[in-house]
Amino acid sequence: MLEADFKYIIDTFFTIFAMTLIIFMVPGFAMLEAGLVRTKNVSAVLTTNIMIYAIASLAFLLFGYKLAFGSLDSATNSIYAVVMFQMAFVGKTVNIMSGGVSERVRIIPLSIFTVIMGALIYPAVVNISWGADMLRGGFLDIDMYDLAGSTVIHSTGGWALLAALFIIGSRRGRYQDGRIKVIPASNIPLVVLGAFLLWIGWFGFNGGSVGSISTVENADLVAKTIMNTNTAGLSGAIIAAVIMYMRYKLFDITMILNGALGGLVAVTAAANLYDMYTPILIGLIGGALVVFAVPLFDKLKLDDPVGALSVHLVNGIWGTLAAGIFVEKISFIAQLKGVVLIGIFTFSVSYIVLFVINKFSKFRADDEAQLMGMDINECGVEAYPEFKRAI
Repeated sequence: MLEADFKYIIDTFFTIFAMTLIIFMVPGFAMLEAGLVRTKNVSAVLTTNIMIYAIASLAFLLFGYKLAFGSLDSATNSIYAVVMFQMAFVGKTVNIMSGGVSERVRIIPLSIFTVIMGALIYPAVVNISWGADMLRGGFLDIDMYDLAGSTVIHSTGGWALLAALFIIGSRRGRYQDGRIKVIPASNIPLVVLGAFLLWIGWFGFNGGSVGSISTVENADLVAKTIMNTNTAGLSGAIIAAVIMYMRYKLFDITMILNGALGGLVAVTAAANLYDMYTPILIGLIGGALVVFAVPLFDKLKLDDPVGALSVHLVNGIWGTLAAGIFVEKISFIAQLKGVVLIGIFTFSVSYIVLFVINKFSKFRADDEAQLMGMDINECGVEAYPEFKRAI
């Protein structure tokens, strides 16, 4: 066997394996969100996550990939593996959004938006950052470094969520008489399971984005990338636990897990370029940002049941800028420009698309439907039919 053929086979297998790890993030998002919402909305959340994966992936395969990358070719890897790997990313942008609007969003209009995100919005963001440069030039000449999508994926989903929150609004009774109604998670074991599935999936997310493992140098780089990814998650969890105990003398497992996820988002921009200690600091700052951002968004009456804005938008921005701070060869100005341009593009286009869809098919379920639960109104199947519904 020729050495080039052997490397081709190894890198193809590596890409497929990384893609498989990323797909584990689909049940990760589903379990995390199912545990954080009330029992009367669990089937709707699970259905939404499955529909997003199916619709976004197919929209990207049929239309989005060509817009993002220009052509179907690969000299070092099977093109089918490359397409599947890239296709595994696209649904995450809408998963981030769907979690933040759960318990009051209707499935049909969200599915329509998913088609547009998978076919047009996300591929356009990819094109001006990772892709074929068809949309680049002039003001859109972005030289931002973003290994696996702190901005391209996580902030993109966060900006779309922010636009959706302005249109859809908060859950019934969440903010009344100047007070915030606390709505506790329904199933903490599911939250833990979902968070750890996401954590494991991140090894494919970041490690797979290195692109090759068929040489000694690349194998070391993949290993370092995965180690740095894990390290940032560890420090994010620890700092969230410390801050929560210092403030409330309690360990909030949901905040600890979101702190870990915040660290993972933050390191995603340049996990391959940091030494083995810098991710500790990046994760510490990321986890702390989550703890302080969650109550801030509540004060702004941006009702986000899963903390997606704090985890993905805030830390997507922080992680992208951190690459320009801690990696000498990366320009901080280029990172900042990328964050701003992609933020403006994604938020404005998402808002317009959501606004238009909402005119024909309302995203927000009415108060009666929310009171009865989205399971009955959207799915006809209750996840926990023997339980008394929480109002």
